Amino acid sequence: METLELFFKNFSDLAWGLPLLILLIGGGLYLLVLSKFLPFRFFGHALNVLRGKYDDPDDPGEISHFKALTTALSSTIGMGNIAGVALAIAIGGPGAMFWMWVSAIVGMSTKFFTCTLAIMYRGKDSNGELQGGPMYFIREGLGKRWKPLAVGFSLFGMLGALPVVNVNQLKQAINDIILIPNGVEVNFNTNLIIAVVLVTLTTIVILGGLKRISTIASKLVPSMVILYFVLVLVILVLHIDVVPKYFMLIFSDAFAANNYHGDPFFGGVLGALVLLGIRRGAFSNEAGIGTAPMAHGAAKTDEPVREGLVAMLGPAIDTLVVCTLTALAILVTGVWQNTSDNGVTLTASAFADAMPGFGQYLLMICVFIFSISSLFSYSYYGTKCLSFLIGAKHKHYYNYFYILSIILAATTPFSMMINFIDGVFALMAIPTMVSTIIMAPRVVKEIKAYQQRLKQS
Repeated sequence: METLELFFKNFSDLAWGLPLLILLIGGGLYLLVLSKFLPFRFFGHALNVLRGKYDDPDDPGEISHFKALTTALSSTIGMGNIAGVALAIAIGGPGAMFWMWVSAIVGMSTKFFTCTLAIMYRGKDSNGELQGGPMYFIREGLGKRWKPLAVGFSLFGMLGALPVVNVNQLKQAINDIILIPNGVEVNFNTNLIIAVVLVTLTTIVILGGLKRISTIASKLVPSMVILYFVLVLVILVLHIDVVPKYFMLIFSDAFAANNYHGDPFFGGVLGALVLLGIRRGAFSNEAGIGTAPMAHGAAKTDEPVREGLVAMLGPAIDTLVVCTLTALAILVTGVWQNTSDNGVTLTASAFADAMPGFGQYLLMICVFIFSISSLFSYSYYGTKCLSFLIGAKHKHYYNYFYILSIILAATTPFSMMINFIDGVFALMAIPTMVSTIIMAPRVVKEIKAYQQRLKQS
């Protein structure tokens, strides 16, 4: 097990080198400037699209703009927002959150471009049904010569869609919040029981396909965000006297890196802190990774720019709102300094500190909903990847692989799972970002055409 842990750590560190950092952040900044900051200029219009103002039931696609966003968010708003943020602060201190914000602001532009392309270049699967996602916009937009890039994305996408971090941290939460405090001895058998329950729940939903997943996600996601928002607001009100201090510390520590406890990057702790924030931000909002375009590519619309604008709201909701709430809850309660907890357990400590006796149980409800909704959405991504590789009639085989991974994740260490997913996400980002940057000028043309159509309507 130790050898495997070391292997995945080395794999993750190698994948997240300087080239990927330049590709994700440098590429995102290029897209932001190229579009003349369109995601921010059209923010109000994006909200109107999301509300359904422009919905047309006769448009091609499977699900509404709102359901596409909530399906995408049900995978991104998950353990990245609770365990990922806690891990970032445990290793990097308050400053890590600042670099997560940077990744989200740049990521809004990246998501706009990737999800616009997902509609511009939808392709047909072997059943003749319209599909979207990086593998399709690479094949349809760049041609057959680039198909190896699409195949590479699909192969890594099948691994990246495995719910190993969500399951691992949900198991950790159940153990640390419910079982251990009530005198239950935690061992391999208890972890296996948790895995079997999760497998049963997941199987019922994912076998129903995208429509069932999107319907459940559209009900779960808004309610879980509101509940989590209210709970953290209570924590912040209870510690209102120190909120400004810690909010400012996020900015000052981002450049001082006084609380960083990990390995240096390119010889310095500041570089390592920046990399940590970008890495955790990418895990949280998945901008540039390529999962969200698969959900948004199924939206009922014939206007690619509209779906891109809806998609860009994802990183804003996910990282700028939900992750910030988690970070402030951990910082103002002081648990990041006076406990050795990590991941979801650190966030649980913050809730227990602010609301003794019941805070951790309220968090448990949020953790359960966050994790379960992510479990449903990720299976959809994996089946789409397998469908692209070997045909739509065989895509259901992925679900067996997916279900097996739930059992594996519930019985392995957190560090191994997070390093595995980090590394695979990095390999998914390469084909997604390279193809998006190449086709970005086409998206800019589409933006201009869309603006003209808006004026005429």
